[in-house]
Order: sequence, then C-alpha cells, then structure tokens
Amino acid sequence: MKKLIPVIALKDAADTIPVLRALQDGGVYCAEITFRTACAEEAIRIAASAFPDMEIGAGTVINAEQAGRAVAAGARFLVSPGFDDGVARFALDKGVTYYPGCVTPSEIMHALSYGFDILKFFPAGVFGGIKALKALSAPFPQVRFIPTGGVDLGNLKEFIEFDKVYAVGGSFMMKGSPLDITRICKEAMKICES
Repeated sequence: MKKLIPVIALKDAADTIPVLRALQDGGVYCAEITFRTACAEEAIRIAASAFPDMEIGAGTVINAEQAGRAVAAGARFLVSPGFDDGVARFALDKGVTYYPGCVTPSEIMHALSYGFDILKFFPAGVFGGIKALKALSAPFPQVRFIPTGGVDLGNLKEFIEFDKVYAVGGSFMMKGSPLDITRICKEAMKICES
C-alpha cells in the first residue's frame, strides 16, 4: 500500500498531540511537520517523543541549518520544496532520508547525481499532475515520486494507482478539527487500500 504523508503547518506547538492523535485515529502513521511556522522545531520534538511509532519528518526544509535543527529535534526524514545542495549533503552525511522537490528533467538529474531517486513533485497540480509524472517517468524509470500540492480526495486515486508514485503528500488531510482530520484520513486510507 502507498504511504500518505500529511503536510502539517502547526501554528501552536500545543496542537501537536491532538493533531497527530487525529492522524493515528484515521490510520495514518506518518507526518511531515513543516518549517513554515515558528514552532516547527518544538512540534517535531513533541511529536517524536509522544509518538515513537509514527514516522515524523520535517517539511519545507530549505537549508542545512534547518535540517540540523529538525534532525536534532527527532525528524526521521527531510522534505524540501526544491533541491538544496546543503540539505542533500547534510542528509547523506547523517544518513537521513531526504525527499527533495524536483519538477524538471534537470532537477531530477541533479537529484540522481546525489543518489536520490524518491523525489517530491511539488506543486503537482501546477506542474501537470499525473500526466507530467507519466511523461517524466519515461526518461527516468528509476525515479519514484511523492506528488504534493493540488492533491485531494478527488484525484488521490489516480496518483495512488500510478506505479511510479511512492507516496502522496498534502495538506488536504489537515482541514478542520481533529475529528475532521480523522474522517478525511479514513477516507484517504480507504482509497489507498482499494
């Protein structure tokens, strides 16, 4: 079954536990906590400590300094909206999983030169969605993608069904209250399992 990677922008670290509990209640055991907010590092620390059975990562990591802070806080993977050489070198040096954002053939080739073959495709909706992924997979059959941005319950199935999709990420699972999050995650998990 393909992974779901909820993209979470927490404005208050106190929301970490209820939000991650809602994900778990929905059957999702992975979370990408983004460095878009001031409390990201603290939220990652709380999440890694309180939910040791979940795969906690850091998103919107745009430089090696953020990567270091994220890993020190307990992040087990790093995600960037684009490709950053500093983050790539940090990840390789520390043995941390890194999913750089790549949408062009040149960016994909750059990532492959470092040995990265699971790449974030962001924003998927703007850069051609599933049609673009299928076109890019022809010259790069070794690459698997994590489409994010523009993915929702309405088009999740077409992404999940494509064999070059490793996982699907998005904030679409994070709308509303913890009860809403659980409900959306359950719907998304049903699509992934079908």
